[in-house]
Amino acid sequence: MELAPLRVALVDDEPLARERIRSLLAPRADVAVVAEAGDGDEAVAVLADAAPDLVFLDVQMPGLDGFGVLDALADALGPERLPAVVFVTAFDEYALRAFEVSALDYLLKPFDRARFEQALEKASARLHAAPADADRALRAFVEQMRAEHAAARRYLRRFVVRRGDRLSFVRAADVDWIDAEGNYARLHTAGKTHLVRETMKALEARLDPDSFVRVHRSAIVNVDRIAHLEPYFHGEYVLTMTDGATLTSSRSYSARLRELLR
Repeated sequence: MELAPLRVALVDDEPLARERIRSLLAPRADVAVVAEAGDGDEAVAVLADAAPDLVFLDVQMPGLDGFGVLDALADALGPERLPAVVFVTAFDEYALRAFEVSALDYLLKPFDRARFEQALEKASARLHAAPADADRALRAFVEQMRAEHAAARRYLRRFVVRRGDRLSFVRAADVDWIDAEGNYARLHTAGKTHLVRETMKALEARLDPDSFVRVHRSAIVNVDRIAHLEPYFHGEYVLTMTDGATLTSSRSYSARLRELLR
């Protein structure tokens, strides 16, 4: 019996990227493109309506990203009705994450025809041979992603920095250390400084304690940016940061640093 064409959807905020995949699929009589979307919010509605077998899903999109699309789609349809997914990304960290959680496959931009065909064949074979396995893998990924997002939402992920009339973003993970500047906090990152209107107490509560530790009433450091630290007087420590800055912890904030040394 002849198999029905594989129903495929394309989700990418770059029109040229969608056109590229569409052109690669054009010669395939066993594949039918049934839906396209140019952003995450549109994708949720389009995918829920079209019910494709397979989605080529861009990870980095403004607003709702590819992971957010899957999470929202799971809410809309139920995790058991999610389509299979091949992630499309320009960044290795996302590609590796998708691969490691047993998603069907990923395409790292820019990809050639041979790599695309490999991903398509792998997805098609797995869907036809063991669709339940593909479904379980994706459902497990969505549940893991939801847990990670729930944890991440508890803590500050980015700062909004104002320079004149211009607003920009600084990722919390990119901050080396923070010190107090009057009613502001000064972020030190990649040799630059940025002022944000936050108290040190408020920032300490909003930053992930696994990544940031307060070492003084006027200083918070990114643990991963501590080059080395040395014992000082009365339980204090001298910290040397990877950017060369030297900070001294106070006794009342040194307990957390001692935990790091264990």
